[in-house]
Amino acid sequence: MGRLTSKVALITGGTSGIGLATAELFVQEGARVFITGRRESELRKAEAAIGPAVTAVRADVSNLTDLDALFERIAADAGHLDILFANAGGGEFLRLGEITERHFDETFDTNVKGTLFTVQKALPLLRDGGSVVLNSSTAGSTGNESFSVYGASKAAVRSFARSWILDLKGRGIRVNALSPGATRTPGLLGLVPSEHSSGLVDTLTSQIPLGRVADPREIAEAALFLASDAASFVNGVELFVDGGSAQI
Repeated sequence: MGRLTSKVALITGGTSGIGLATAELFVQEGARVFITGRRESELRKAEAAIGPAVTAVRADVSNLTDLDALFERIAADAGHLDILFANAGGGEFLRLGEITERHFDETFDTNVKGTLFTVQKALPLLRDGGSVVLNSSTAGSTGNESFSVYGASKAAVRSFARSWILDLKGRGIRVNALSPGATRTPGLLGLVPSEHSSGLVDTLTSQIPLGRVADPREIAEAALFLASDAASFVNGVELFVDGGSAQI
């Protein structure tokens, strides 16, 4: 018996990095998993890689019409949700003085608006006693040069968890924030031109007490804990999975 046997889960941003690793792990632990992404080709690759227990649905979480269609699909195919991992997000480096309205809007539309309405629109399908995991970041708690808009958006995500456990206390739905540190994902490596990606990883590694960046599977294991019954009395926390980088 897996830790998520007979559970139905939704993972947004599930075609690469942390989302894909989490989808693979949830399926291995017995869940039926829905994943989202914006690129049809990547969705089909993820489906092929994970197998028949995953259903990939094209959706941009910042688009409310897409979210409505996503939850209509889940309702038709599965009838309910037990677990929601609001993982979709992204950002880019821009110093104060270079920040544009487009940069701000795109970051907050995906990371904050997308998280808010993904959770809100999932509520009719979420069973009482279910688990919501919000993907925040160590950047929401620490200062990071040229990353202020991303950090502010992730601080907002962490704040959601504190308030939503009160909004949902009558249903026993747990809401927790997962805050990864530097993780070797396409999103991290894509923050800089490819010729500088190894230098970025080296710089980040030098700031981590464990002396390395995370593998996406390590973050997925933490998401699994928060999603599972092993965390049945864990509610409203921020779980750092960062090798110690935000703790010093």
